[in-house]
Amino acid sequence: MRFKTLLLTAIFVLPVHADDDYIQPIVDQTTKDECSACHLAFPASMLPKASWQKIMNNLDNHFGEDASLDAQTTQHITDYLVAEAGDTGFWSSKFLRGLDSQSPPIRITETKYWIREHRGISDAKWKSERVGSKANCAACHRGAERGYYEDD
Repeated sequence: MRFKTLLLTAIFVLPVHADDDYIQPIVDQTTKDECSACHLAFPASMLPKASWQKIMNNLDNHFGEDASLDAQTTQHITDYLVAEAGDTGFWSSKFLRGLDSQSPPIRITETKYWIREHRGISDAKWKSERVGSKANCAACHRGAERGYYEDD
């Protein structure tokens, strides 16, 4: 009976996806609305808690832009991102493998996983009119907003 309960829990509760290119997208509406006003609302599991805290504590200089929000909204988004970060839960996100925990990145594009997955892409392609920057996931991954990062 115990095994049956454990098996059913694993089947219906754990977020298991057969597709390795799937990453849980942002589901919190406030976070999604605020972050996607300027860019793709990047999945929280792509960075550790410490990275999200650093990012959210510096919104007045958010990659060269002032993305300041009121205190309540900032706290709500921070709480959500930290709760869903790649180093919370049962196992760590593939994005966190090999990261220096003493100096967590603030850019997903600085993770070893991201770098490995995008090796061989020329600077010219990143700077092209269609892509624009390494942060524009949706330029190449049309399903990114829904959590699918397969190559298109």
